[in-house]
Amino acid sequence: MPTENIGTVDVRRDGDVAVVTLRREQKRNALSTHMEAALLAALGSPEVKSSRAVVVTGGDSVFSAGADVTELREMTPEAIAEYYRTSGSVYEALAALPQPTVSAITGYCLGGGLELALATDIRVADPAAVFGFPEIGIGILPSSGGVTRITRIVGAGRARDLVLRGRRFDHADAERWGVVSEIAPPAEHVKQALSIAHELAAYSPLALSITKQVLDVSADAPHHASLLLEQLAYSALNKTTP
Repeated sequence: MPTENIGTVDVRRDGDVAVVTLRREQKRNALSTHMEAALLAALGSPEVKSSRAVVVTGGDSVFSAGADVTELREMTPEAIAEYYRTSGSVYEALAALPQPTVSAITGYCLGGGLELALATDIRVADPAAVFGFPEIGIGILPSSGGVTRITRIVGAGRARDLVLRGRRFDHADAERWGVVSEIAPPAEHVKQALSIAHELAAYSPLALSITKQVLDVSADAPHHASLLLEQLAYSALNKTTP
């Protein structure tokens, strides 16, 4: 199907799956505020809204080398607060999509790029993928959900090691620690992510959406509250059509 270009982001459909591609290759898909705004627009596009699953990719050579922090250095605290309400909200917007989301990762997946990948439900990596949070080296920290999500995934101890030391890690560590779900054959990360997305697209959209919400809440909820939420969600879905 035709591809829609939204600034530095392309959106196309592959059947029931929307494919969102970052297109700033000359800057290693660094996430400028302009690019974040384009990505936010892409997530709200008809191609994504009408889809049953979403794949996010940076293309064939790199996912994203991180946020373009030079812009933010010039901002006042008030301007940064406004940024998090506008283009900077794209990470939470991606996480909040009702459809299942899959990121296809190769090359650098650093800083804001890793935060973007962590906001998806399932992550597939090429053997060339390199991960890390380098922010500490320039006197800042991951601030778009990265600290929270990496801690939930790898545990508090390893998260401290990765974030405080700014240590990079490869596809093998990423899979072993649960940062990615699968390692694709070389150059087949997008193909494998699409295969997973089409598998997910065959399931009930309502069941997927509600299950995503239960999984999100259960990460922080006490056991009894999480169990009750599961039971209420099951009750709500029990008479729906698969």
